[in-house]
Amino acid sequence: MADLTLADNDLLKRAFLRIQQDVDVRFDAFLPIPSDSRARLVEAMRYATIGGGKRVRPLLTVATAALFNVSRDAAVRAGCAVEAIHAYSLIHDDLPCMDDDTLRHGKPTVHLAFDEATAVLAGDSLHALAFEVLSMPETSGDPFVRAEMVAALAEASGFSGMAGGQMMDIAAEGADFDLHTITRLQQLKTGALLGAAVELGAILGRLPDESRGNLRNYARDIGLAFQITDDLLDVEGDEDAAGKALRKDDKAGKATFVSLMGADDARRQVGALIDQAIGHLAIYGSEADLLRALARFIQNRDR
Repeated sequence: MADLTLADNDLLKRAFLRIQQDVDVRFDAFLPIPSDSRARLVEAMRYATIGGGKRVRPLLTVATAALFNVSRDAAVRAGCAVEAIHAYSLIHDDLPCMDDDTLRHGKPTVHLAFDEATAVLAGDSLHALAFEVLSMPETSGDPFVRAEMVAALAEASGFSGMAGGQMMDIAAEGADFDLHTITRLQQLKTGALLGAAVELGAILGRLPDESRGNLRNYARDIGLAFQITDDLLDVEGDEDAAGKALRKDDKAGKATFVSLMGADDARRQVGALIDQAIGHLAIYGSEADLLRALARFIQNRDR
């Protein structure tokens, strides 16, 4: 097991605190509350995006972009686009027609704090905001970079990525899915957006497509490790620490990495994936230490 060192903990503590503050400030600027009847919609969007979550995805974007000396402001903006997609997906996931959850980040889900119609519109609007942010000249002065980022996030969000994985997850209830199918499901549902977070950082850094293999492999491995850890936490975790309901997959009759592999083998697989992910960063020096620490964090997280 790749345990977090004291240096990792210090680096991550500072990095998470800073990205959480940066993302909150940026969403506050992106989402001013209008003085008309749209106010409730924007308040719901703010409720879903400000003051919650670890911000792993925007931190991945910022840490990747830093390898290529991209300005932090541009990287945070791109990271917020990924976080907007993530937030929209959680709002919709929590709806009664999907997972019917009541708790997210330790507070009532958006459809309970507001209402179902507002929650649907808030998710729709955050989806649109993500691409609006990527298309802003403030995010990148290069229109080709902006277009490539839009294309990358769109692919990771739709039927070829996150939404496709969510559809497979719905189909998984009561289905006899094997390990290969579950792996594909999670590579889309969870891995695609984590991969996009890394990809946007590389695009901002103008790293040629053919030179992104190491970073893509890193993202693929941490994405799968992230989901296996999620499955372990769903079985073994603490709901108060997680800030959401657990033990849902077993109740729904869904096959998971843990149900198919067993908890011990699942943990060993996470360790192997994290070691492999860190190995993909060997071409980088200390400038990639935050990405390495993030990989170890994914293995050791409790929520």
